[in-house]
Order: sequence, then C-alpha cells, then structure tokens
Amino acid sequence: PSVNIVQYPAAGLRYTESFRRRNMKCVMIIDHNLPVGLIANTSAALGISIASAVTGLSGKPVRDADGRDHAGVTRVPIPVLALEKGELKTMYDELMQTEDEEMRLIGFNDVAQKCADYSEYTLKIAAAGKEDLNYLGFCVYGSREKVNKLTGSIRMLR
Repeated sequence: PSVNIVQYPAAGLRYTESFRRRNMKCVMIIDHNLPVGLIANTSAALGISIASAVTGLSGKPVRDADGRDHAGVTRVPIPVLALEKGELKTMYDELMQTEDEEMRLIGFNDVAQKCADYSEYTLKIAAAGKEDLNYLGFCVYGSREKVNKLTGSIRMLR
C-alpha cells in the first residue's frame, strides 16, 4: 500500500517508553461513504504505515498455552472515526500545516489507492498538488491530549 508519511522527530523527550505509550493515542479517520472493501483497504494501509512509522507500536510475539507462536499486535487501541470526503481533505490539509514535532500524520489518498505499485505511486504523487489529492482516510498519532482535542467530536465509523 502507498501512503504519505509525515514524520517529525520526537525531540528532547526523556520519558520511558511505557509512559510515552500510555500517554499517546492513535486514531484513524476514514470516509464513511466508501464501499466496505475500500474502508478495509484504507484502514489496512494506514495500520501498516503507522506501525512502521512509530517504533514500539506493535507488541512482541507471544506464545499460547499450546506452544503456538502469535505475532505481536498493536499495543494501543486504534479507534476508527468517520468523516465525509470533503471534511477529510480539509482536516488533513489543516493538519499538514501544523508543525508539531510529536505528531505523526499518515494519509491514504486516491492516487495511492489507484496505483499498481509503489514506483508508480512515487511518480504520480510527485506530479500531484494538494488540490489533486482526495483522501480516503488518514491516521493521527500523538499525545492523547492533542489527539483527543483534534478528534473528540468526530463520530465512530459504524
């Protein structure tokens, strides 16, 4: 899956990793008018991308009582929220303007969704301006307080 990843380095933080995780939040916001298959694809692409962008977001493998190994899963709940297509684009563009060093923003747009592979995506995204991009969804990761303030009034995807 192809996505835009905006990463800002967490500068000067001295919190332990568990304290930091407890005080961080991840939220996906997806166009609720998409067909269910595109909603699933969008959330999968965003989940893979946020897991690769945030160290320690996924847990370590675990073994069950029968001795079978299971891959680690997310260490934090990830609510999936719903907005209209136009609201998604507006909010994403506004968030792109913030320069919060602790915030991660990952968008999944129509250009990414239509490309057959990553090389095609890189060529097409390089030629596209922000007015050319429509977002199927995006993911926000940051301090619980900031993410709640940004997303607290957005309804759950149902």
